[in-house]
Amino acid sequence: MSKILVIDDERSIRNTLKDILEYEKYEVDLAEDGTKGIEKIRSAEYDIVLCDIKMPGLDGIEVLERLVVLAPDTPVVMISGHGNIDTAVDSIKKGAFDYIEKPLDLNRLLITIRNAMDKSTLVTETKILKKKVNKKFEIVGESKAITEIIEMADRVAPTDARVLITGANGSGKELVARRIHDHSNRASGPFVEVNCAAIPSELIESELFGHEKGAFTSAVKQRKGKFEQANGGTLFLDEIGDMSLSAQAKVLRALQESIISRVGGDKHIKVDVRVVAATNKNLANEIDQNKFREDLYHRLSVILIHVPTLNERLDDIPLLANHFIKQICGEYGMQEKTITEKGITELQKINWTGNIREFRNVIERLIILCDKEITEADVLKFAAPLK
Repeated sequence: MSKILVIDDERSIRNTLKDILEYEKYEVDLAEDGTKGIEKIRSAEYDIVLCDIKMPGLDGIEVLERLVVLAPDTPVVMISGHGNIDTAVDSIKKGAFDYIEKPLDLNRLLITIRNAMDKSTLVTETKILKKKVNKKFEIVGESKAITEIIEMADRVAPTDARVLITGANGSGKELVARRIHDHSNRASGPFVEVNCAAIPSELIESELFGHEKGAFTSAVKQRKGKFEQANGGTLFLDEIGDMSLSAQAKVLRALQESIISRVGGDKHIKVDVRVVAATNKNLANEIDQNKFREDLYHRLSVILIHVPTLNERLDDIPLLANHFIKQICGEYGMQEKTITEKGITELQKINWTGNIREFRNVIERLIILCDKEITEADVLKFAAPLK
């Protein structure tokens, strides 16, 4: 049942609202002034707050300002019999969901409450979804190697410093990039990923910088590139070691000047993007072979983070196994399975050439093929690495 708090110094208004809202199947709490209203909000959660503007002591606007801090996601509907357009505008500017004048129109009030409830539900669902997404991309592990990476990521996240993440395929470079974004001041902005190895060299510039209509045969309309899409957020250039030299030159200019131009256009477009790059290649060797620009390397590598292989963090396998078992069983909608200590020991004996990606696949295979408990014998039978 949805819960509403009514803050009003007039007892008749409080009681009338309580009767109406309880008839509509809402749970209602009452407070006769702003101070008592704040006390109730500190001790309970409400889906909506109805607050009178003119009250002795702490008035409605002051209550609203405190609510924005104490319960930022709770819609607040302001009510008053002494209002004017300036008061309404002021309350909306300060974060109120809506403003209703006394005497209250019952239909208007109930519609406003339903709209506010829809917003409250949407905010709650969004939070749950974000938690699920963040959990899917969280870095799992307590080994010294992974703890140092988490600490480094969290330290550089609040800055706009560019980060170059190195490590073998499947080791979790994207997770580090996402953590940096999620803990940065750009967390509310987009996180845009580009897999430079998966895009043909002749299309990479269009992918990154966009193109104008008619720029090439298949350019039937204007298209924004990843730099523009990531404006205000983070652009993750995965496998940047596979990027063509011509595209590298344009990326270098974008990093130097924060300006791009679409393919086939001459308009300069200002972008505000933090670039995080990753590679599984030794860029020093690539530079020696003239396959990677040294000046771009120095632009990208303000902060260097190297992600260890799974073989270098075997102590994390128990945590990783339980994490993936819970995640995968949830995805399949099946009862969560368990794994024995001897099963974990056998997993730690495997040479994980495919790192975390291979490990997750093996856990998924074990979940599908085994009974409620994954045993040592199951691991020996189904988790054999590729010969």
